Amino acid sequence: MATELTRLTARAAVALLKRREISPLDLIEAAAARIAAVEPQVNALPTLCLDRARAHARRLMSGHGREAENEPGWLAGLPVAIKDLTDVAGVRTTYGSPIFKNHVPARSHPLVERIERKGAIVIAKSNTPEFGAGGNTFNAVFGRTLNPWNTALTCGGSTGGGAVALATGEVWLAQGSDHGGSLRGPATLCSVVGLRPSPGRVTRGTSNNLFSPLSVQGPMARNVPDLALALDAMAGFCPLDPLTFDAPAMSFSDAVARPPARLRIAFTANFGGALPIDRETRDICSRQARRFEEAGCHVDEAFPDLGPVDEVFLALRSQHFVVDRELQLGTHRDQLKADIIWNTERGLQQTPSRLAWADRERAALFRRFAAFFETYDLLVTPGAATPAWDVNLRAREVIDGVKLTNYIAGSGLTSAITLTSCPAVSVPCGFDSYARPVGLQIVAPPRGEASALHAAAMFEHISGLDRLLPIDPRPGTVPPG
Repeated sequence: MATELTRLTARAAVALLKRREISPLDLIEAAAARIAAVEPQVNALPTLCLDRARAHARRLMSGHGREAENEPGWLAGLPVAIKDLTDVAGVRTTYGSPIFKNHVPARSHPLVERIERKGAIVIAKSNTPEFGAGGNTFNAVFGRTLNPWNTALTCGGSTGGGAVALATGEVWLAQGSDHGGSLRGPATLCSVVGLRPSPGRVTRGTSNNLFSPLSVQGPMARNVPDLALALDAMAGFCPLDPLTFDAPAMSFSDAVARPPARLRIAFTANFGGALPIDRETRDICSRQARRFEEAGCHVDEAFPDLGPVDEVFLALRSQHFVVDRELQLGTHRDQLKADIIWNTERGLQQTPSRLAWADRERAALFRRFAAFFETYDLLVTPGAATPAWDVNLRAREVIDGVKLTNYIAGSGLTSAITLTSCPAVSVPCGFDSYARPVGLQIVAPPRGEASALHAAAMFEHISGLDRLLPIDPRPGTVPPG
């Protein structure tokens, strides 16, 4: 029974919960058994809160906390994982940092409060790199999270724990965050789906960078309809986040369920050589993007000019780090990892003129994308520059013969989209010759989550790759090169 429950999609589990054919406690116990079976092999959910979850389940089962029962995104007692950057009241929340290794917040993040109101039950905290900085999920508190398709490889970052928990069937939905690709990258590397919403779609609540559109909160799931359900549970205005706005009149779940649309899709493998992308990844994604034609879509090879996107992103990201980490750099420098120190100090050394240049370039990039979307409905790219690499490396060092200069230099596919404020969905599209997952990134105009999700659902129906999940962790070796 437990195995059958953990194999359910989130939507199927919620349907059973609504009909009272299973209880939230049934799902909690099924998840707990699955976590016990696979955690020693992957280290995705280092902090469990099973007693808290059971108490929450009993409250729901007694009729309390059900005021959102008739709203879009009602989860009816579904267990979920929350990234260890996000506070959950009474649950150890470390942010992946030894500075906060014993931190237990008294109040939950506003997003956690929102999805708990929508019937979600928090069962665990998912692993993340220190303060979410990095494309490989490891930290000094909990160690490394391993990719279940090959446990010698990274799961990506920074929402790596959430991606692995989904792929292995430990949870049905996971919450995460995305700055340079932290939802999209791990989703691609672990063959699940992840969404970076438009800034303001989902509350960031307690962030010190409340007026920056770079970092957002969002959902991750095993398939696109489940992802839409999770976004329905998360989306909406929050008085604690000045960028938020109301949820749409049509739910994202309903948008995904619409009949297939004949879309004008642009595909690029590497923006005309502007970004280094693994050759086999380019080939796989180029073939798979053409499969949109099977749904009646028109596919062209086309792309907007990125301009000096790497330098623009690095300048604005470094300022973001100054806001978040400057004070800790002065008080706990010895407990911060080198990448965080480098990014923060780079920000402190920037001139106002350099930041002004970066903002002007970001505005120009946005205008080029806006003009591009006058011709095309969506832009499709590879979901990541390479498949998963050695879990013991903090980042890729070389991509397609290009030596990378810093730990985020390999994330240009996703960080470029971050700068545009466009929503983007990562969806699996196949495997390379070493059986490593490869994915597509589907980008829509700002606030176009419904279109991106709809297209992702069309592609997922064609590929059928979601039906491979969940998997048992698989040991392996690091491929050459």
